[in-house]
Amino acid sequence: MDANGVDDESAGARRVSGICQGREGLGQEGGGRWRLLLLILTLVAVGVAGVVVLHPLNSLLMRLALVGCVVMAWVGMVVLAWKRRWWRVGLLVLPVVAMVLVMLPGGEIDGEELRADYVRRLGAFEGTRYYWGGESARGIDCSGLPRRAMRDALLAYGVRHGNGRAIREWVGQWWFDASARALAEGYRGYTVPVGMAGTIREMDYGALRPGDLAVTASGVHILAYAGEGRWIQADPGLGRVVTLDGRGGENGWFLSAMTVHRWRVLVEGEADPTALR
Repeated sequence: MDANGVDDESAGARRVSGICQGREGLGQEGGGRWRLLLLILTLVAVGVAGVVVLHPLNSLLMRLALVGCVVMAWVGMVVLAWKRRWWRVGLLVLPVVAMVLVMLPGGEIDGEELRADYVRRLGAFEGTRYYWGGESARGIDCSGLPRRAMRDALLAYGVRHGNGRAIREWVGQWWFDASARALAEGYRGYTVPVGMAGTIREMDYGALRPGDLAVTASGVHILAYAGEGRWIQADPGLGRVVTLDGRGGENGWFLSAMTVHRWRVLVEGEADPTALR
């Protein structure tokens, strides 16, 4: 082969090598851009999830947004951390742990322990501003107050005792919220009637248990019995959560016709089934 042929072969090899290197560079650049886009989407998902969690409003749209953002953020973090073994393993284990908690075997729930924690959590919202549709310490409405307190008590009980039934009840109550009217109507079996009616000012408190719910006949407002003659409510008129004496407290709701209801999960856990009258 003459010198010209060798030169031609060398030039061809250099061109092929240059093309391969160029393609490799483009691939790396494209991969970098893809990872950057994924990182941005993941951060956006985390940010939106944080906004939803911090916002007091609880609605189906907000719940869907939260679930969607959490899933998007988890997928993004798994992909971004895939080459780091322990990060990858940790992220993949998270949903497994969540599923295990939800699928734990159910057992009997100690109604008195759950009731005490529930009533304590009701009182912790004292002074919280009234916010229609709210279910958090940043704002809460009349039905959101007992529902949030009960949910928090159920989750704490389930984790503390490894009780899957309490955790599943917590999930169900979070996803299927209920208005004051719905609670009075026994929506999804959340509550049962106590068989008492009348005004808070005049009704007999003898059969009441702390945590019982009084719903107006119109279904527009709900209060929870805090014990010792006191009632706690997120009062839209006062604009905050207050606890007042049902006999002597000055509050228009105490003069409204009410029906009284009890959380079914507390009834089922009572040692004395005749406690519900």
